Amino acid sequence: MATLQIIGNPASTYTRTARMACEEKGVDYETISAMPHSTEVNAIHPFGKIPVMRHGDFELCETKAIATYLDRHFDGPKLIPDDPRAAAQTEKWVSIVNTMVDPLWVRRYNFAYIFPKTPDGSPDRAVIDAAVPEMRRQADILDRGLASGSFSGNGFSFADVNLMPILFYTQMFPEGAEMVSGAKHLKAFYDKNAQRPSFTNTMPPPPPRD
Repeated sequence: MATLQIIGNPASTYTRTARMACEEKGVDYETISAMPHSTEVNAIHPFGKIPVMRHGDFELCETKAIATYLDRHFDGPKLIPDDPRAAAQTEKWVSIVNTMVDPLWVRRYNFAYIFPKTPDGSPDRAVIDAAVPEMRRQADILDRGLASGSFSGNGFSFADVNLMPILFYTQMFPEGAEMVSGAKHLKAFYDKNAQRPSFTNTMPPPPPRD
């Protein structure tokens, strides 16, 4: 059978999420480095986003869809639990993180450090300072959601995979590191799962620095 390919920039949080899903399932896969809107990515994703997946003659985009395919096509630990309530909790937290947490923590806060739009390339303090209060409110919500140690309440799931790459980058910067450290359950969740082979095996290259 053809080797499954995850196509995207290894520094991307969502590319890492897809790779972690492969690792958790024990799927033999290959990472193909490609940027958003590249020819190879545009051929699979109608909006040029990463990652995309190729498995033989089957091509797929969107990280959650890729994870669902992996979970249903391959043996191995379930990314989405069979129990209906645990599955629903998993789906709920994936949606919350994708629609609320990622846009704020990654696209606004992290990018204000990594890809600032300031004239001199320094961190964009206006964006950072505006983002932090809302991030703290979201961190409290995540902390309560992780009181049991996982989002599903039924072991490590794709909802947990989905958050780990975001926490990795967020803790590189002072406000984010302080915020996560101050959230008891969120910090314990990260520290425990940062030891998983799926996380250590997908470590991204360092972000650009001056």
